[in-house]
Amino acid sequence: MRQFSAYKNINSATNQQYPYLLDIQNNLLGDLRTTVVIPLSPSALVADLTLSKLNPVLMIEETSYTMMTQDMAGITRRQLGNEWVDLSHYRPEILAAIDFLLTGI
Repeated sequence: MRQFSAYKNINSATNQQYPYLLDIQNNLLGDLRTTVVIPLSPSALVADLTLSKLNPVLMIEETSYTMMTQDMAGITRRQLGNEWVDLSHYRPEILAAIDFLLTGI
């Protein structure tokens, strides 16, 4: 599993709101049983609930998904579905959103 890759959310209770989970944990910790993810929500579902710095919009295959940084969570790796897409080209935006969540700047 690679840092900044998005995976299909296989949890039927949440995968309508959050169809994909962005793995943000560093690859050096790949042997751990758990990983830290940020849910990705279709932007149309959350347009009124976001802050641009906290919730960047990621364009993926001509569809916009919003990073729900404030909903970050630790999950077991087996809770991730198949890898969907590598989002490492959004690294600056992802790290800025996490930094804003933690430091407010």
